[in-house]
Amino acid sequence: MRSKRAVRRVVALIGVAAITVTGASLVSGNTGNAARGAAASVRPLGAAATFTSVFKSQLGLEGLTGDGRGNLYSAARGGDPCPVWRVPVSGGAPAVIGNIPAPCNPSGIAFNSAGRLFVADGDEVLALTPNASNPPTATVFAAGVPGANGIAFDRTGALWISDGTTGQGRVWKVGADGAPRVMFRIQPMVNEVNLVDGVGGIGRDPRSLPPGTVTVTPNGRSAANTLGSQHLVANGLAFSADGTLFVADTARGAIWKVRFDRSGRVSSPVGCDTTFPADTLCLDNIFVAHPYLDGADGIALDRVGTIWVTANERNAIVAVTASGRVVEVARNAPDPATRLRNEGPLEFPTSPFINERTLCLAHSDGSRRDNFPNTGGEVGPEGPELAKISCLDQRLDDAGLPLPVR
Repeated sequence: MRSKRAVRRVVALIGVAAITVTGASLVSGNTGNAARGAAASVRPLGAAATFTSVFKSQLGLEGLTGDGRGNLYSAARGGDPCPVWRVPVSGGAPAVIGNIPAPCNPSGIAFNSAGRLFVADGDEVLALTPNASNPPTATVFAAGVPGANGIAFDRTGALWISDGTTGQGRVWKVGADGAPRVMFRIQPMVNEVNLVDGVGGIGRDPRSLPPGTVTVTPNGRSAANTLGSQHLVANGLAFSADGTLFVADTARGAIWKVRFDRSGRVSSPVGCDTTFPADTLCLDNIFVAHPYLDGADGIALDRVGTIWVTANERNAIVAVTASGRVVEVARNAPDPATRLRNEGPLEFPTSPFINERTLCLAHSDGSRRDNFPNTGGEVGPEGPELAKISCLDQRLDDAGLPLPVR
């Protein structure tokens, strides 16, 4: 395991500012006209910013949300039960404010307007009212949502859920009765045509390397095994102030944009490709696709419509402006000797949240692509901590903040 040393360096950020990072250096790879246009409207980090890890967990973490009062919330994974943590952005003492019954592997987490906390786990979404004095056990709010991953509430208080690693791209809407209804589908990478005993399909299967591997020769780079398939197309969800829903597409490196009519029905075009179910969104609904967004996981919006994205497989933070400009805000610098980007401070970041003007991230430290092997940085498989939450020390200056948008 590499030394978990603390290094402070100042590096250029999108040609506009510089940041100082505790833990390892960050670099920006964004160049060209598009980057210059985006930089004028996105000032995500400011000058001489520093990252601080405010919480390290001996269990896994993925989802992240906040209460607008300087607290962050994340549900641990793999416990018996799985504790739900409240963590001050200032880095004060964490507290368990609820529990998810075992077996549990929670992901998305969000508050409703009444202050109840909702957590996606497996094929259910559970809910609890935070209480640090007497932590409650979460109860099932909605069932029958296999792969429940990203969750978000709309302006009417309805809960929306993405189907995550099932790869089918379903997005459900759940009202107060807890009954889920598929509202639309993000187009899967592979359709159900040409199947023989469940094997076949037509489409494309992007892979992450590692865990997949290729054989590199002077004449080609061909697959050496079948590992690393990335078929997750409906991941993080976030609503804009006008009620538009944005969906992170991990496999394509894209953000989808979904509009609704006054009755709450999907008004974005569907059914363009009849090899998919009729409620599948047309590809024209992709708001932006960009290699910087490869591995897009959780997303958060600020008040001017900038989408903040954790591109977990690239150990990067990316911003997408309201006009569709894509900015690689920060990415781990490669180690000079190994050329790996697994030393942190970004360690497979999964979920962003902006608490007032502070950008915070959950890191699951998954051993995949740029974070492979996950033995560098502050947390890792040798423990004792397996995951973390970190925040920028400096407050963001963007006029569109603070968050959350409710």
